[in-house]
Amino acid sequence: MSTLSVFDLLAMHPLVADLPAGWLHRLAPHARPVHLVTGHRLFHEDGPADRFWLVHSGAVALDLHVPGRGDVVIDRLGAGAMVGWSWLLAPHRWRFGAVVAEDVRALELDAARVRAVLAADIDLGRQLDARFLAVAADRLQAARHRLVELYACPGGA
Repeated sequence: MSTLSVFDLLAMHPLVADLPAGWLHRLAPHARPVHLVTGHRLFHEDGPADRFWLVHSGAVALDLHVPGRGDVVIDRLGAGAMVGWSWLLAPHRWRFGAVVAEDVRALELDAARVRAVLAADIDLGRQLDARFLAVAADRLQAARHRLVELYACPGGA
């Protein structure tokens, strides 16, 4: 991954790969390639949501602190995922925690700068907001399925 430019890495990520090159060039200055090792905590629940990641390889576990049980993993995100969307909405605080479950190679993006780019280009903002909303909707649907499996009655009653 290190021999590729940030632009190339953006162009390879499923979330933004089909965007026009001009838009990717606007996002590229606000991203940097990162290699994160297993066990590295990306963020804690209620911490400042000041960046997000486009994962190229590896896995990230999303967790939620449960009193008396500690941090409970609620989802696992892999290659092609976007980690973090709390940066999109004020007060820009993480709603979950996240820890690297398998070494990750990703692009880390500066949230404040990306928000400024999106505010300055309404069409790009609209396009990315729709994609971010689709990510959130997919994760909500996956959470619903996990809840149904968790609370399904034995024997299919």
